[in-house]
Parts: sequence; structure tokens; C-alpha cells
Amino acid sequence: MRQIDHKQRSGSLPTNPRPHDFRPRLQALFDRLVESGARYDAAPLYPQESVETLRIAGLHRVFAPTESGGESFSDARAENTALFNVLRIIGRADLSLGRIFEGHVNAMKLFSWFGSAEQKANLTLKLRDGAFYGVWATEPPPGVSLSRGNDGLLLSGAKAFATGAGGLAHAVVTARGEDGVTQLVVVPADDPGRADLSGWRVRGMRATGSGSYDLTGLKPDAMHLLGAPGDYGVEPRFTAGAWRFLAVQLGGIEALLAETRSAMSDIARNDPLQRVKFAEAVAATRTGYLWVREAGQRAADDSPDAPDFVRMTRGVVERSALDVMELAARIVGTRSAFDGQRIDKITRDLSLYLRQGGPDYARAQAVLAWLDHDVWGEDDRLW
Repeated sequence: MRQIDHKQRSGSLPTNPRPHDFRPRLQALFDRLVESGARYDAAPLYPQESVETLRIAGLHRVFAPTESGGESFSDARAENTALFNVLRIIGRADLSLGRIFEGHVNAMKLFSWFGSAEQKANLTLKLRDGAFYGVWATEPPPGVSLSRGNDGLLLSGAKAFATGAGGLAHAVVTARGEDGVTQLVVVPADDPGRADLSGWRVRGMRATGSGSYDLTGLKPDAMHLLGAPGDYGVEPRFTAGAWRFLAVQLGGIEALLAETRSAMSDIARNDPLQRVKFAEAVAATRTGYLWVREAGQRAADDSPDAPDFVRMTRGVVERSALDVMELAARIVGTRSAFDGQRIDKITRDLSLYLRQGGPDYARAQAVLAWLDHDVWGEDDRLW
């Protein structure tokens, strides 16, 4: 990331010369997000100041439904191009914040696809108040259930790995109805009495606050039911949407490459063997970039092959990250492992973030599709 002039950082945000290009806005905030991200990681605490920085910049509303004040993009590809850049730059600044923002974007997508006119109007008011949302699907047994009694609907159970538990304003959660079908429910996420972060004792992604959140006793009404039962898992959007967290991870890889370059001594820069290692890191980073960018475009098209393309991309990004982490450590040496060093923080965060959602299984499923046909689709004669 290029250096930002101090006056630009402390003054008003720069005028955006190109429609839907939010990179100048984020570049003006970048140093601030890096600094606050390091502080919250050391605490560790939910990065309220970082989230507030994004809110003041209006980024929490950009990818909301247009009916709720979101940007009006020309098409889905243009939207995903803009989102690709936003997610990777936030991830480049702080992977914990990137995970929180990506969850918020996921919630906005669910409102766009499944929200009623009334729900989108209500979302407008929430976003004006600065609300951030999350999406929580993981749960310990027996899971979260939604039942109907004499007093109306009732939730019971808890969510695990609930990013932003107690810090976000709201979360879209999955709940199993009495018929066994999954229903999306919008719940308050800011009750500290329901959040338990005591088990979130991890090396990386510490500021996400991904603890458990107890939903037992909450009584949603029809206004809080998002979409119809079964909507959440509809393909290709469900699996293809994973490209968004890959964009955040890519930002972390790019940050690690940039930090490695800055940390290289003159001796290392004049050593052909060290230069070869850096070249390998550049190639790995840009390989991830090209795959994630392409995955975002495939997802925008709602192509039937998009889920398998994104599954394969997950493996590519994982390999890129593992390679760059190893190369950074070999190039920089013991300095890369010192507490307080940005290289150490990025490496810790990536090491945990890469484990999200069973990457090995995802790649194994993708290979089944590639064994059948060329999912990339450029030249089927290879098959």
C-alpha cells in the first residue's frame, strides 16, 4: 500500500473520480485501520474504533439493498468488482476487521435477495443509525430451533464462532423450524449477557470476538423472519458466495507481501537466493489475486459452475497464503516472529482464517467437477 499523505489522512475524504471505485476512500483510512487493528489485536477486543471508522466513511451502506440506501450498480459484475477491491483492502489493513465487514456484506446480500419492502425500509433506518450486521450459521449441538407456541415464535439454542458477538447491532442467524427446514431470523447481537467470549483464546483473528451467543428466549415476530424456509442454502449463491471471504484473505496475503518487501535488508535485496524467494512470493500472491477476481465474476453471473470454481479457488488461496507465509519467514528471519511485528500479526491471522469452513473438503468436491469437465471453460478440448 502506498504511503498516504498526512493531510489527506487527517482531513476530508478525497473526491472519488470514478463511479463505484471506493479505493481512494479506503486508502485515506488505511493507516488508521492498521494502527487500530494492531491495538485491538493486542487487547484483544472487538475493534469498535475500526468499525466506527468504516461507518463514518459510509462503507457500511455501500453494499446494502438500493431500497435501503445502497449504491446502484450497473450490473452484478460491476458490484462484485467494487466489492472485491473493498474487501481485499480492508483485509490488507486488518484481517479481523475484514472478517467483520465481510459478514456485514453477507447480511446485506441476504436482505437484498430475501427482504420484503418493509424489511428493507426498516434496514434503512438501522443503517442510518450506523448498525453493523453479521451472519451466524455455526452452532453446537443440538443447534438453534424456532418453535411456535401460544405466545408466538420462540428461539432456543446458541451460535458458536459468532463473529462480533456482543459488538454487532444485529445478526442474521439460521434456525431449524419445527418441520426441520432452515429459516433465517434477524436477532439483536449486542447483548453482552448473551455473549460468551471466554472460549475465544486463539493466536489469530483475536479481535473478531468470535465467541458463542445464546439465543434462548428471544421471541422474533414475522418482521424478523428473512425470506422463506430453505432460502439460505439455495445454490449457486450459497457456495459461490465464499469468494467474498477469499477476497479478505487475499488482502492479508497482499499485506504480507508488502511487509516482507519493506523488511528486506540491503543484504537480502542483493542476494540472488533471497530475490528468488521474493519472486516466488510475488507469483503466489498474484495467482491468488487472479483466481479470486475471476471467482467474483463467476459468482456475479450465478453460473451453475460458480460453486465449483469458488471451491477450487479456496484451495488456490490457501496454497498462496501458506507459500507466502513460509517465504516471508525465510526472507525476514526471526524478526518476523516478534510480538508487535505486523508480519507476525498477519501470519497469525491468516493461519486461523484459512481454516474456515473445511478447505480440504471444499477442494475435494471441486475436483469432482473438474474431472468431469473444464470448469474454467476456456478450452474444453483439453478435456
